[in-house]
Amino acid sequence: MTTSDIGVVELRQYTLHPGRRDELVELFDAELVETQEACGMRVLGQFLDLERPDRFVWLRGFADMEARRRALESFYAGPVWGRHAEAANATMAEFHDVYLLAPVGGIDLASSRATPSGATRELSVTVYDGRPDLPRGEALAVLTGLDAPNTYPALPLRPDGDVTVRIEHGTAPAGPVRQVVRARPTGRSLLR
Repeated sequence: MTTSDIGVVELRQYTLHPGRRDELVELFDAELVETQEACGMRVLGQFLDLERPDRFVWLRGFADMEARRRALESFYAGPVWGRHAEAANATMAEFHDVYLLAPVGGIDLASSRATPSGATRELSVTVYDGRPDLPRGEALAVLTGLDAPNTYPALPLRPDGDVTVRIEHGTAPAGPVRQVVRARPTGRSLLR
């Protein structure tokens, strides 16, 4: 399934307290996916960083910046986050590593959140400096930094957001790489 109704994406990378990642993933997948979507967001992917066991990486999308503001206000003031905020926040050492991005073309998503039988394929989430001329190739998503005012300042964004992000199976093309995350999708990730 390809989605083209998403104009804004957050790439969120959390550093968790040692040994707490499974706890956050279980809570996130059980309680925080559909509830965010009911507020107007689209949870696109949730990943385990294979090289850093205390990192959780995820993406969520919005139609535009105004929709982002409304959705975040609704979710973070809502009853579900109210019930689970303390437990979720207790797992996190740092949650401000967030790029604001815009998709280049569509984002290739699985047709459902059901985990297919068999092993989940590893993905690479590669963050490039600037906007290198990279082929789309087999990428599941290509996103570029979005220079826009933060419509929900309670959740800070990185100030160095002039980047290109590619999510794909296998190895990313060469270029001015800032970061590569070898990632395994969680059981409910749409990007896989």
